[in-house]
Amino acid sequence: MSFELDFGHASQAGRNELNEDFAALVQGQGRDRERGAIAAIADGVSTGGNGREAAQTSVNTLVNDYFATPDTWDTTVALDRILSAHNGWLASMNRRRQPAVGLTTLTALVLCGQSYTLAHVGDTRAYLVREGRLQQLTTDHVMSQRDFAHQLTRAMGLDDHVVVDYSQGELRSGDLFVLLSDGVHGSLPERELRQLLRQDLAAQALCDELAQAALRRGSSDNVTALVVRVQGALEATLQDESRRAQDLPVLPLLKVGDTVDGLTVTALVADSGIHRIYQVRDGATQRLYALKTLLPARAHDVEERATLAHEAWVARRMQSGQAAAHLARLNDWPLGATGTGDGAGASAFYLLYDWHSGDTLGQRLRHRQHLAVGQAVTVTVQTARVLGWLHRQGVVHRDIKPDNLHLGDDGVLRVLDLGVALSGREPEATRRLHAGTPSYMNPEQWPGYERNGDPSGQLPDAGSDLFALGVTLYQLLSQGRLPYGEVVQYQLGRYHRDPVAPSRHNPGVPIWLDQIALKAVARNRTQRFETAEELLLALERGASRPLSASGPQPLMQRDATALWKIALAVSVLVNLLLIYWLLFLPR
Repeated sequence: MSFELDFGHASQAGRNELNEDFAALVQGQGRDRERGAIAAIADGVSTGGNGREAAQTSVNTLVNDYFATPDTWDTTVALDRILSAHNGWLASMNRRRQPAVGLTTLTALVLCGQSYTLAHVGDTRAYLVREGRLQQLTTDHVMSQRDFAHQLTRAMGLDDHVVVDYSQGELRSGDLFVLLSDGVHGSLPERELRQLLRQDLAAQALCDELAQAALRRGSSDNVTALVVRVQGALEATLQDESRRAQDLPVLPLLKVGDTVDGLTVTALVADSGIHRIYQVRDGATQRLYALKTLLPARAHDVEERATLAHEAWVARRMQSGQAAAHLARLNDWPLGATGTGDGAGASAFYLLYDWHSGDTLGQRLRHRQHLAVGQAVTVTVQTARVLGWLHRQGVVHRDIKPDNLHLGDDGVLRVLDLGVALSGREPEATRRLHAGTPSYMNPEQWPGYERNGDPSGQLPDAGSDLFALGVTLYQLLSQGRLPYGEVVQYQLGRYHRDPVAPSRHNPGVPIWLDQIALKAVARNRTQRFETAEELLLALERGASRPLSASGPQPLMQRDATALWKIALAVSVLVNLLLIYWLLFLPR
């Protein structure tokens, strides 16, 4: 859905000579489009004489600096850093003159993805009109006594440290957000305000009507209104997914026949000890889906929730593009009780993927349903294209293996499980995780591997995915055998000698394909394919332009410590001979 806003604002001095209110809205453009839009309204305090300047600088600083904050910051963090810094500047200015000369209230609204975030200080207000219902989103920071109803207890610049109220919520198409100064909301009774907001007016016309209605009611203050009508929202952001992951409960253990949000469990597909995957059927459409959820024992694990939310975010980002048909499709959240996306809302935290009949390549290998050589090449070509596209999007899959490659009955190969993928936005716990399947991990990921200048314990990268795909190709060609043998959990990988050619296990493999498979799983990373496109080119050329056969690695390249080992062996032998001579030979 495109991000479309209808917005407007009106600000008048009213009966006063000077208008000390200020409002602005800025919508991200270009690379900042994903940051959404930010609107803010401020009401300067007239007592000190610089209320206008305080209001204007506070709003301008916030709406401009918001887009300069790092993408990895949560919206509330970005707003808090900006507001705290600006409040410190205002407070330092006010300390030089007493009473304070530059104070202001501030209410800011950020619309990003499918969430809104509010920051609020003072007695300006934010309202939300949704489905005809008016809701006040902020609380006035004023004295509770009637005689001091307009005396602020919080304001920008009042103290060295400002306490800001933050709140977040779900953003829906059709939402109407209204930001008002106290000159408007203090003059209009709630009943009249509700009637005005129910009018089917454009945002700018509605702002003008609110300001004029306040003046007709006799407002003695500046009148300012800012209205934002949401006509379309962006795709869900990582913050959206994380918020939902933390807010929703985890499903209990389900059995066949149980129903969740109109989805009936038909089978338990997998249980990893962290996640469960069920096959479910939509009662209304009879469509099958794969439902992935955390185990109840992991319900309070914040890191696991964040990791699954990151999987949802990556999966949604990858649903458009040239390789989208070869990735498992995640359905819009929430699906709704009837599968129509009517916004009924999910009752728990789970991911819902499309279900495709067929088998994974791992299942076929275990059932000894070996692929023909041509089919193995086709599968590898399709996977390499998906990986090339993922890598261009900055995503590393990190767990390529036959069990995550699904060959559907429709003939389409699909890459499954983005649960441990790296995107640059993944949670720290996910990044630190030594993830992946040991038998398919490249040597550089293993601690203690320091050969040929390659440092040990490297984070996975695009080359890690290509090595895993090379191991998969080798396994398909050699009818289930692994190039370096099986590595079980808690065991280190063994890369002591070069693997034998797949044709030694399967005579039907041509020599040119032997060379590609061996290059893809070479122990030295400099001898492997650097990109998915390079691997694709080699597979597409095939026998017409085969790779040059690489000879066996010299001993010093296979093991950088070989010279020291030889020297040690010679030294031990010499010492043994010396001992023998001293003990047994006649003198």
